[in-house]
Order: sequence, then C-alpha cells, then structure tokens
Amino acid sequence: MKYRERYLTKQIEKDLLKKMVFLGGPRQVGKTTISQHILAKNMQGYLNWDNVEHRERILKQELPPSKLWVFDEIHKYRGWRNYLKGLYDVFGKKHKILVTGSARLDFYRHGGDSLQGRYHYLRLHPLSVAELNITSTKDFQLLLNLSGFPEPFFEGSEVEARRWSREYRQRLIREDVLSLERVEDLSQLELLMLRLPSLVGSPLSINSLREDLQVSHKAVSNWLNIFERLYAIFRISPFGAAKIRAVKKEQKHYHFDWTLVEDAGYRFENLVASHLLKWVHYQEDTQGRDIELRYFRDVDGREVDFIVTEKKKVLFAIECKWDDAEISKGLKYFKARFPSCEAWQISAIGKKDYVSKEDIRAAPALSFLQTLI
Repeated sequence: MKYRERYLTKQIEKDLLKKMVFLGGPRQVGKTTISQHILAKNMQGYLNWDNVEHRERILKQELPPSKLWVFDEIHKYRGWRNYLKGLYDVFGKKHKILVTGSARLDFYRHGGDSLQGRYHYLRLHPLSVAELNITSTKDFQLLLNLSGFPEPFFEGSEVEARRWSREYRQRLIREDVLSLERVEDLSQLELLMLRLPSLVGSPLSINSLREDLQVSHKAVSNWLNIFERLYAIFRISPFGAAKIRAVKKEQKHYHFDWTLVEDAGYRFENLVASHLLKWVHYQEDTQGRDIELRYFRDVDGREVDFIVTEKKKVLFAIECKWDDAEISKGLKYFKARFPSCEAWQISAIGKKDYVSKEDIRAAPALSFLQTLI
C-alpha cells in the first residue's frame, strides 16, 4: 500500500533538527511507518528493542552509521533514559534521534527526568475525519465502524476490523502489560478491559467496578492507570466553575479503538472524544498551548458531552446526538453562562444545519470534525 503521510510527519522532521523526538501513541497507530518513512532508504538506522539482534546492538552500543537513529520500544529497557542521555550528549550534533513507543513515554522515566530539555514529545493519534479529508456520510460511517487505526481502516472490512480489534486487545494485555507493568491477576485485568466499553459515556465508578470484579479499589484504580499509560483508554474530568452548579467527582473514559463500543450512539460519542483529544494534544505538543478536554454535569442532571478549555477559558462546548434532535437543555444552560464559547450540537446521521436563537450551531458531525486535525 502506498505510504500516506501522517499529520505529524513534518513536525517530527522539523523538531529533529533541534532535539531528540519522542513519539508516543497506541500500538499499531503508525509510529513505525512514520519513522521508516523519515529514514527513507537508510533502514539500517532502525532499532527495535523487541528484536533480539537489535537489542544486543543497543546494549553493546554497536549503532549503525546512519545520520538518524530510530529506537522503537526502547522504553521497555529500564535504563533507557540515561542510555539516551549519554548518546545525545556525545553524538547529538552528528546523529538525530527519534524514539517511538506504544506507551506514555513521559511516564516511564523511573525517577527524575534525566532528559529534561533534550527532547520534544509528540503524541500520534488514529486517523480522523480531517486527516482523511472525509466529506461524505458513507466514508464517515466507515471510519465509525472500522476505527481510525490504519490497518483495519484501509482493509475496509468490518469482519476483519473486528478480528483486528480482538487480537489488538489480547496483544495489549499479553505483551505490553507484561513487559512494562507488575500485574499479578492478569485474568481480572482482562475482565476489566472487556467490561469498560459498555461503560463509555457515563461517569466511571471505581467502586462499582471493584464490586463487579471482587477486587480492591486500589487494584481497579491501578489497572485503569495502566490502560491509560498504554494508550488503551483516556479519561476526562468534569468541568467546574463558580457560575455553574457543577458536579466535580468522577471521570468519564473512552477508548482509542472506538469500535470496542457496541452501542452506536456511544461509539459516535467515543469517536468525537478521540477527535477532540487528538486536536488538544496537537495544540499542546506543537504549539505549546495549555488546553484541556473535559465534560460537564451539574447537580440538576444537566450535561454537556465535551468542554474544551484553555487557561480556564471555555473554547468549545459540544453535545453529541445520533440523529437530528432539539438542542439539549444542558447545552443551552451552559451556553447561557459562557456566552463567548463556541457551542455545537452535532449528529452522526442527522441532516439539519442551523444556528439556534441561543447561538448554538446544530449540524452534521462532519461540519465540526472537519475543522479539527
């Protein structure tokens, strides 16, 4: 298949001129493909920690004469940060260094960050409406049903996408968790992973999960943190401010592979959450902006699916609906209290496109998602 340039490729090439680049993101999201494209024909510069021969070369520091070194999954080596610090301090002017990994590279530091000031951290996300330049409802439904991971999306088959998703989840548990985390009860961890997709869209109660799985609160909390560190899920916190009666407790969670969510409406909500997080991370990683993705819920039961803020200022308020519907009371309430924010109610299959008297844009999802990244 012909290489399709990803949205971070040029940023990686630009950042490599100044510092090391750490590229994190879910497994099979396209990190290795990007690095191999940047390496072009000089593939000898690629070293994968999971490859026994490559691992020996890394440990012996028998590195190739390539001007760019790509270290894939090296965060599985406990001393990886000091190792890279040594390389960069000695060879930083002669060799560019790109580090890729299917885990949060900003977390696996085992103590202080010895690489402070020596790298840029970028997060690669699945394919999205804007990146694929999707303009038709048919193509949008394909993205919703196949996921934004390159392999199942370009395969174009829902059956193969389901097989890929199942195998992906198993490898995440059996390979990534085992290589990076200390987990004694792997079977319960798998049960939690199977349980989570049905809880998307609602505040996540650790107590309820603890009772379901018959394990401790600490264990469930730790397992959720593990899934976050390995880019399996992400969580967003409630938004609260003095002018609203907001609930400030439980987080909501979503999956990077939104096809795990069977309910169509919640799967659509998960897709929108993923698109918004991709935009937020892009703004943070490439522009240095301080942006957060949150949701809103108040003590009277009013809700807004997503709130995007920058330095406590509300930028967007987004409500998701499967089909055309009346503007939600929660969105009207929120817009009245934050009139300067951009408010949208977007629908997966709806066709109406208008601005309400409250200055809320009701539109098909594509109209909004095309404006992101």
